[in-house]
Amino acid sequence: MAEQLLEDKLTCAICLALYRDPVTLPCGHNFCGACIRDWWGPGEKACPECRESFPDGAELRRNVTLSSVLEVVRAERGPAASPAPAAGPDPGARCPQHGRPLELFCRTEGRCVCSACVVNECGLHERALLDVECQARKAQLRAMLEVTRQQTTQAESQLQELHLRSSQIQSSACTLASVVSGKFSCLLQALKMRQVMALRDIEVAKKQALAQAQEEEQRLQGHLEATARFDCRIRDLEQLDDPTFLQESQLLAPPGPLAPLTPPQWDADQQLDGLKESLSQLCGLLLDKGDPGGAPAEAADSGSLEAPGALALVPSPVCPLRRKLWQNYRNLTFDPDSANRHLYLSRQDQQVEHRPKPRGPAKPGSFELWQVQCTQSFRSGRHYWEVHTSNHSVTLGVAYPELTRHKLGPHTDNISHGPSSWGLCVQEDSAQAWHNGKAQRLPGVSGKLLGVDLDLASGCLTFYSLEPETQRLHTFHGIFTRPLYPVFWLLEGRTLTLCHRPEARLPSGLQEEVSGLS
Repeated sequence: MAEQLLEDKLTCAICLALYRDPVTLPCGHNFCGACIRDWWGPGEKACPECRESFPDGAELRRNVTLSSVLEVVRAERGPAASPAPAAGPDPGARCPQHGRPLELFCRTEGRCVCSACVVNECGLHERALLDVECQARKAQLRAMLEVTRQQTTQAESQLQELHLRSSQIQSSACTLASVVSGKFSCLLQALKMRQVMALRDIEVAKKQALAQAQEEEQRLQGHLEATARFDCRIRDLEQLDDPTFLQESQLLAPPGPLAPLTPPQWDADQQLDGLKESLSQLCGLLLDKGDPGGAPAEAADSGSLEAPGALALVPSPVCPLRRKLWQNYRNLTFDPDSANRHLYLSRQDQQVEHRPKPRGPAKPGSFELWQVQCTQSFRSGRHYWEVHTSNHSVTLGVAYPELTRHKLGPHTDNISHGPSSWGLCVQEDSAQAWHNGKAQRLPGVSGKLLGVDLDLASGCLTFYSLEPETQRLHTFHGIFTRPLYPVFWLLEGRTLTLCHRPEARLPSGLQEEVSGLS
């Protein structure tokens, strides 16, 4: 640092190099003898730094002390200390105005300058050596490059996120279009059938009203005929002689009194009221956002036009695999005595909701865990049921009767933690098939409608995702030696609904068996 400061003090302001034969002006500033003489020329003479005039007739005198100091500095630096040619300014680059080498950079004007430019034009400007300015600019460019690289990485990440979001939107739109198409398809079928029934009801009401009108018409026509006969008989009696008239008139009886007219029963408003109510129910079905069940698809299959209940399925196209599974459909109900205190049952024990506040004291035999099992159980045959979930963080499974109801450790569930139960845990980004404490990770479940197929004859337990299409998730293979109960676990704030199909019936021979097990 001290050596650099010394060199700065021994640098000529014109050539920006160490003094060569330094001379001193009357103002006290020092310059190389050749530099100041070349600078002045034949015109007026003045100091390049302070602009003080140099007296005419005065002579430049050599600064002996400064020359001695320069000799010492050059001796200490030696030939090896001389700056490498590559470190200095480009010897070929010269000032177009003065023809001198471009040695400095004027930061004020943003251009390369020579020593003459410094003295004449850039004396008060901010200046720097070319190599120093180059290093500073390179550092700035490297910083800018790092920023642009970070922006590039961020832009690529945002682009990837945008592509993923676009893919999700496309998939969601496709699923939504399928659901809406299914809703309208089912609605059109129901409307067509409702039209047929409405026209049939109108025809029946019309026939009944016209039949009443015909009966009244026949009654009135009979009365008119009777009065006409009575009138004719009186005219005939008037033509007889007195004895005969008296004898015959005693036998003549007039027609009975005319009864009040009974108008036919016909009320067009009443016909429209029933139709309005039916159409309102169908519109409510179309706008229903997700109560599970199966009424629309079932109505299309069976031809029934019953109003959709609280557990109606969102209408959607049914694939052949799901129709085949429906052949073994079972309507299940939750067992209230097994439900944890935080689980609230509703809709005739077909829906369960996990709430923060407990219901009250636990019942004997209820789960201390956040679980509930069904009333029904199965020991033979093939059985299928469907469940609608409000969100992720739920578990569907089956278990032997000995599945413990007590809480062991910090876990809030014990489905599939041991050898007596099997389960599918639906998480936010994936699903896991569990048995005997071992899990197999599965892809995420796209929909909230799930199916369970239990084939005891072949020893298969299969879980399906039913939205937007039927897809097998996992199959357990085993030998089931005892009755199996459907069992469920759900996190706080979640809701599970057992979907019902009106035509679902147990095969003959299994009804008593299931009832006995339950």
